[in-house]
Amino acid sequence: MSTAHALDTVVEVATRRRDEALQALGRAQREHQQAQGQLVQLQDYTRESLQRWQQRAGQGISPTLLRTQQTFMGKLDHAVAFQHGVLQRLQLHIDHCREQLLQAERELASLTKYLERRHQAQQHRLQRQDQKSNDEMAANQHRQHSAAHPWKSTP
Repeated sequence: MSTAHALDTVVEVATRRRDEALQALGRAQREHQQAQGQLVQLQDYTRESLQRWQQRAGQGISPTLLRTQQTFMGKLDHAVAFQHGVLQRLQLHIDHCREQLLQAERELASLTKYLERRHQAQQHRLQRQDQKSNDEMAANQHRQHSAAHPWKSTP
């Protein structure tokens, strides 16, 4: 396998890794948005339940109904707290995905810069070879011209 082909393969792998990191970040952000939406729904439901309870409590309630309502509200509070934990874990996952993406982008940029410099060096070598070839051809023509016409001076 030639060095150029091996480098192309490395760049392809780095590009794929960057693309996968970008997709993972997108998925993590969508999951976070969904979880945020679920939290908003829970909070809205909790608020609505409290409003309904306050309206109902104004009409008089039994101790059993009060305990049931307190248990229910406790479960809603627990669900809200749990959802906050889910959001924190998802935010950590997003942060990790962002770091992975940045690392993959840095790696790809480094490889791209290396290939660019390598290409420029190759171009410089080719230009020097062309110049050397042109110089040799001009020198040969000058020698041939001088040998064929020794009495003419060259400017």
